[in-house]
Amino acid sequence: MAFSRHSGQNLFLKYLPYFAVLLLLAIAAWYFTRPDPLLVQLARVDRGTVEATVSNTRAGTVKACRRAKLAAPAGGQIAKLLVKKGQRVKTDQVLLELWNDDLQAQLQLAEQQIKTVTSRIEEICTVAEQSSKAAERARQLRESGFISADGLERAEADAKAKQASCATARSEIAQSRSRVDVARAGLQRMVLRAPFNGIVADISGELGEYATPSPPGILTLPAIDLIDDSCMFVSAPIDEVDAANIKVGQEARITLDAIKGKAFQGKVKRIAPYVLELEKQARTVEVEVEFIEPPNDENLLVGYSADVEIVHDFRANVLRIPTQTLLPGEAAQQSKRVFLYQDGELEDRAVTTGLANWEQTEITSGLKEGDQIVLSLDRAGVKAGARVQPEASKPAK
Repeated sequence: MAFSRHSGQNLFLKYLPYFAVLLLLAIAAWYFTRPDPLLVQLARVDRGTVEATVSNTRAGTVKACRRAKLAAPAGGQIAKLLVKKGQRVKTDQVLLELWNDDLQAQLQLAEQQIKTVTSRIEEICTVAEQSSKAAERARQLRESGFISADGLERAEADAKAKQASCATARSEIAQSRSRVDVARAGLQRMVLRAPFNGIVADISGELGEYATPSPPGILTLPAIDLIDDSCMFVSAPIDEVDAANIKVGQEARITLDAIKGKAFQGKVKRIAPYVLELEKQARTVEVEVEFIEPPNDENLLVGYSADVEIVHDFRANVLRIPTQTLLPGEAAQQSKRVFLYQDGELEDRAVTTGLANWEQTEITSGLKEGDQIVLSLDRAGVKAGARVQPEASKPAK
């Protein structure tokens, strides 16, 4: 037995170097053939402000605070077109006139009648004044006994009749002046004036064409489309589920497709008191957001498409991460997950979130400031336990 044990030990020692060499070769083969670490982008957990926002469901529209589609109060042929498209006008400026020669003639006739009536009044009232003086002299003569009582009565009756004629004539001039006012009002109906300062956006008539006002229920083109471009706002639809979070006066950001790379500060000025119910579309509430400082260097035009982002809550100096780094957590707990970078490997870490928007999400537990998490979740091989190598560190905005 002692001999066998001694022989076994000699055999083990004899082959030990071979085993060691094989082991080293295996380790070397694994080391040199193992896959390279996966390159990933990392984001650092930092502190900052997180806002809870609401955005429009469909594109909004830039509108003017005042826009009028104007037509003359009466119908008629356009005789004078005094403005052009794109021209700026002032309040009460005449934009166009309809043919009104007949009304002008009526006005002239009414004014001439006033002159005639005035001359007639002057004549009748002068005679009435003389009759009154004659009646006064008759009373004096009667007191002296120079005329009979009959003569005094005739003089007084004549004076009263002449005074009544004077009063009747004076009432006629009031009627004549009313006829002048009626003629002038008719002329005003043939003239279209600007109700406010603005710019002529469109003209739908030409000289000689017939213009007509729009009767209720019948769609007719306005003669002139006038826009007050000194004041503009954005009208945008907000989903009904978000409407409860919106209040008048809340801050907002406005972005325009036509003006790339810029956001303009705004403020909610109106929330529609009803929900729009359109077929095949989600129910929405119309919200109006005014510009705090309208664009000065850019050519802001009525009708531009626009998007609004309304801030209804925010928290400052909180832990935050890019929203795109979050993964779904356990449905029962409504939690979220991230891949935490630890010593060259990825760890599946559960986190609790607070306020969130499309860009940033507040972290209330699960991470600390300075931790690094995976940003490039769409890359193949990104999973818990994967060996990774940072490609670039992308700080939170």
